[in-house]
Amino acid sequence: MFDNLSDKLDKALHVLKGHGSITEVNVAETLKEVRRALLDADVNFKIAKDFTNKVKEKALGQNVLTTLHPGQLMVKLVKDELTQLMGGETAGINLSGNPTVILMAGLQGSGKTTFSGKLANFLKTKKSKKPLLVACDVYRPAAINQLHVVGDQIGVTVFSEEGNKNPVEIATKAIEYAKQNGFNAVIIDTAGRLAVDEEMMTEIANIHQAVKPHETLFVVDAMTGQDAVNTAKAFNDKLNFEGVVLTKLDGDTRGGAALSIRTVVSKPIKFVGTGEKMDAIDVFHPSRMAERILGMGDVVSLVERAQEQFDEEEARKLQKKIAKNQFGFDDFLKQIQQVKKMGNMKDLIGMIPGAGKALKGVDIDDDAFKGIEAIIHSMTPEERTKPAIINASRKKRISKGSGTSVQEVNQLLKQFNQMSKMMKMMQGGGGKKMMQMLGKMR
Repeated sequence: MFDNLSDKLDKALHVLKGHGSITEVNVAETLKEVRRALLDADVNFKIAKDFTNKVKEKALGQNVLTTLHPGQLMVKLVKDELTQLMGGETAGINLSGNPTVILMAGLQGSGKTTFSGKLANFLKTKKSKKPLLVACDVYRPAAINQLHVVGDQIGVTVFSEEGNKNPVEIATKAIEYAKQNGFNAVIIDTAGRLAVDEEMMTEIANIHQAVKPHETLFVVDAMTGQDAVNTAKAFNDKLNFEGVVLTKLDGDTRGGAALSIRTVVSKPIKFVGTGEKMDAIDVFHPSRMAERILGMGDVVSLVERAQEQFDEEEARKLQKKIAKNQFGFDDFLKQIQQVKKMGNMKDLIGMIPGAGKALKGVDIDDDAFKGIEAIIHSMTPEERTKPAIINASRKKRISKGSGTSVQEVNQLLKQFNQMSKMMKMMQGGGGKKMMQMLGKMR
């Protein structure tokens, strides 16, 4: 989402890279470009101006540390200020109450229903909750059906009442149902409209008053830019919500909403939606997002995702296989499945410092492993455990069965062989040999 802003900030901060000291002139020149980059990203003019004034004040008031070049110092100051602009601290979700009642609000098309499902899945898998989804969009029949489809997909019960057109009544009945049936989290999906209108505002205010939610989350489509910020303000004036959810952060958008919304409504961004799948939900961390915008990557999130997929028992089995030189293609396939569970490839690569910039413009397909998986699935069980037996005729059969070329099969076998050797060396602590191997592979 922030690719364009990242590029422009990188160019702006490059101005100071060749200077030996910070002066009022080169700071002004750099920050003029930073302000322009923020405005291009659809950040409100006053917010952009205040942002650069704060950075300028800090930059000119700094004694440059001997270990820091002016360019590095400016990157740090911009990163710190971006973090503050987006809220400073990570804001958690309030899960007090039994059941915890969470009310979803937002415009039509903002992604409320999908996000309600993602949040239910998040609470179920990450917070060990038993959530209940409630269909309170009584005007759009497709919304109730959609919520039932989402609920089936993630294994979460959906409460709805056919023929009942009173959302306040549905919501209060759902909370009673949750209490009687052991649900400890209730997520109420409400109706959206194409514009902010009084009727809709009154309805959601009535639901809010009746259910007294522990959390009211305003769901906003990150691609709507400044309109999203203005809508958030109108909703906040009426509901005084606890937090913001930004959806469609994987879209081609300028990112101004994410940078401006916190300042305008004084409420934290709590979650972001990063894709279409039900697990494409992230807790919003302002400092990590600031680092990603500035091309520093987000190693902490990458490690967290890897740890979520880490299976200690499987790791021990794998270690034994590597030690006995028994690592085969079935094991390799398992590793691929684990990587795929971590999220879409473009998002993962963006978390590696410098990688996003290095691979700019390269189309990273989520099906990057498709060809490899097809080749492995075309092998016999014996070939998967003993790749050494794969001769020319077997390669021909495998390529035909997987819809790939013999050259692609050869390439996979070569890479697998090199990887197996490296794993064996790491197991035996052969650091020097491994470095030699890496040198040959380049």
